[in-house]
Amino acid sequence: MSETRKIAAILVSDVVGYSRLAGADEDRILARLRALRSDLIDPTIAVHRGRVVKRTGDGSLVEFRSVVEAVRCAIEMQNAMLERNAGVPDDRRIEFRIGIHLGDVVQERDGDLMGDGVNIAARLEGICEPGNICLSEQAYWQVKARLDLAIKDRGPVQLKNIVDPVRVYSLRVGVPAPAKPAAPPEHAAPEKSWLQLALPDKPSIAVLPFVNMSGDAEQEFFTDGLTEDIITDLSNVPGFFVIARNSTFAYKGKPTDVRQIARDLGVKYVLEGSARRSVQRLRVNVQLINGLEGGNHVWAERFDRDVSDIFDVQDEVTRRVVEAISGKLGEKKIVARSRPSNLEAYDLCVRSRGKCNISRADASEACSDLERAVQLDPNYSEAHSNLAISLLFGWIIWSEPQIPRRAKALMHAQRAVQIDPGDSHAHRILGCVQLYDRNWDEAKVQFDAAVRLNPNNADAVAWMGELQIYLGEPQAALMACAEALRLNPRPPGWYFWIMGMAQISSGHYEEAVATLSREETYGTGSREHLVVALALAGRVPEAQEEARLFLAGNPNWKLADLAANSPFKSMSTAQPFFDGWRLAGLQD
Repeated sequence: MSETRKIAAILVSDVVGYSRLAGADEDRILARLRALRSDLIDPTIAVHRGRVVKRTGDGSLVEFRSVVEAVRCAIEMQNAMLERNAGVPDDRRIEFRIGIHLGDVVQERDGDLMGDGVNIAARLEGICEPGNICLSEQAYWQVKARLDLAIKDRGPVQLKNIVDPVRVYSLRVGVPAPAKPAAPPEHAAPEKSWLQLALPDKPSIAVLPFVNMSGDAEQEFFTDGLTEDIITDLSNVPGFFVIARNSTFAYKGKPTDVRQIARDLGVKYVLEGSARRSVQRLRVNVQLINGLEGGNHVWAERFDRDVSDIFDVQDEVTRRVVEAISGKLGEKKIVARSRPSNLEAYDLCVRSRGKCNISRADASEACSDLERAVQLDPNYSEAHSNLAISLLFGWIIWSEPQIPRRAKALMHAQRAVQIDPGDSHAHRILGCVQLYDRNWDEAKVQFDAAVRLNPNNADAVAWMGELQIYLGEPQAALMACAEALRLNPRPPGWYFWIMGMAQISSGHYEEAVATLSREETYGTGSREHLVVALALAGRVPEAQEEARLFLAGNPNWKLADLAANSPFKSMSTAQPFFDGWRLAGLQD
């Protein structure tokens, strides 16, 4: 074939007032542009895994595999230009306009891209204000919960030569988001149960994301993976209370006051550190701090090892932390986990973590990386588990064909448990696959095993809540959500999606509206359930507007597809959801 169609995130940029700048001093502006491309633009695009499709004089057309990476790239570029333009006269500043859209494109044999996806991004760039970023609605909803910038909703805009109006959002880089007013009491999100956190009656710890000291942004994934693995190792220690990864990574890249973090997360100890990885060596610095007693250091150590010793370093850090907190190991035995035998497989697995629910492209990339990982190391339990969940999400989130993904997902999930029967993560993933295969009893067995093996596995507790919804036990689901939120006080949005579904099932529609309106929930499938909550709460016009926005991003969505994919055990349990969608005007 000479061309292929695909969904892609497209970024288009150009220089504001280029003709004026070139007219004043063409040689100088060209030299400055070349320097910017080599020093800033091209490296930033490469770090975020973009592909420069073509240059357009003073501008660029760039393809990304995810909107998240495209927006991160644009923000870094615009922030860097703010710094570079400081002190430069207005008439000599180089400022960029950037437009980003997620849509259908046609890729030619030579790699060039054409189609509406490209045209809309180009038109967005054309209406963008200097130094800002304009997003289409399709792009905006992919990153809404991740932005901490001032955002202006410009409403539907008729772009030149584009048939239908496009809803446009403008990001003002360098200007923080304004403080949000408190929600009215009747619509307030149900937060009290986890905002004021009592200290557990057991050793409690939060592990902050380690700082990447390698000077290579590509090694960020490795440093994050090291942090995640230490969190997992500590969470497996009997009698320890360990905050989940999502909550501690909320502090990544931000100034840290460990005493405040300890109070926010309801723990006594905080572990922080840094890592530097080269081709042969690994250097890790760690320190354990008592966050409730003046921020005193309890223990600190530096590890300088061969890079192949990374798993020994993880084990040693865990052992030393447990000894520092408990005085001795005693009954707090370090639970041995299955480790990969191949570092390339480990790298591929770490890179894939969390990708399966970001975008279709990210999910596809995760599957490819994990297929390679299990080829390199057939006995790598986590790689099999993560491949299973990526295959599962491929059909329940991204509408990929179920066959042969369902069978493959079950095979890899079962293989992971077979390799390491003591791995809580592996049992959780197998439970997820069994749930969506409508094997409810087996799903419960696996979730129970996951929590028994690791009571700190907040995601397993949350998934147990989802199972209870489909079984018609919403109160049990709400209790599971509350427990998961204590372990993970700053959770991913899908926790609130589960809570919102449970509130709908239990008839608490206004509470469900508040929960599903939280900005963390967008991108998790919550909007389709917010439609239900609004409709059942009697707020039909709002439900219809949410339905319109939902269908704009999911034009092929059908109630029948949801019925086929949602594992409700009985139609009576599913009925409130179908009633809400129909009230909002969504048809079979």
